[in-house]
Amino acid sequence: MDILHINNIKKTLQKTTILTDLSLTVKKAEILTLVGPSGSGKTTLLRCINRLIDPDQGTIHYHENDIKNIPVVSLRKEIVLVPQETYMLPGTVYDNIAYGQNLQGYKDEAVIKQSLTDAGLDRSFLTKDAMKLSGGEKKRVSLARALAINPKILLLDEPTNGIDPKVLVTVEKNIIDFARKRNLTILWVTHNIDQATRVSDRIANLKEGTITEVQRAQEFQWGSAY
Repeated sequence: MDILHINNIKKTLQKTTILTDLSLTVKKAEILTLVGPSGSGKTTLLRCINRLIDPDQGTIHYHENDIKNIPVVSLRKEIVLVPQETYMLPGTVYDNIAYGQNLQGYKDEAVIKQSLTDAGLDRSFLTKDAMKLSGGEKKRVSLARALAINPKILLLDEPTNGIDPKVLVTVEKNIIDFARKRNLTILWVTHNIDQATRVSDRIANLKEGTITEVQRAQEFQWGSAY
C-alpha cells in the first residue's frame, strides 16, 4: 500500500531551481533511502513533505489527501522530520524527549522511556543534561523525541552523521528495528553508499533535482548514483 505520492513537484530557492518535475511513490512501512550528490535536492524534498516549505508546483499526497489541505500541526504529528542539524533544548534528556508530547497537551512516560531505548540509549540518560551530550548522543535523543509522538512517517536527514563509526551499524539496526516494530515508513537521506545498501528496502537516486531511478537495494547500480 502506498502512503506518499509526490507528483511533479518543482521548487526554486533564492533564484536557484532545486527540484524539477520530481515524482516519487513511497510504500507504507518501507525504508526508502534518498541518495545523490550534495545539492541534488534531498533535504529540500524532506522539507516539502513536512511542509517547512511548499513546492512551487506539483502535489504531495499523504494517503489520498493533498498535504496542503491538512492542518500543518496535524500533519507534523504524523510526518516528523529529524533534521541534520541537531538541537537540544535546555534541560534534561527527558525534557527534550517529552517536548513534542507537551506541545500536544499530554505526557506518556512509558512511551518517552521506550523511545529512548528504541533510539539506542540507556535509560540512565533520561536525567542527563541534554546540552552536555556528545554529537552522536544528541542525534539519538533527536530520534527519540520524534518517536515519542508516534509518527507514521519519519524523515531522517543524515541521522547518523557525527556518530562514532564503532557504533554506527548498531544505531542503524536500532532504527530498522523500531521501524519494523512500529510499522513506520522512513525516508532516509544519506551520502553513505554502504549505509544505503544496509538499511534500505528501496533506494531512490536524485540528480539535479529529480529522481532518476528507484530500485530495490539489492539491485541498485551504484555507478549511476554520483
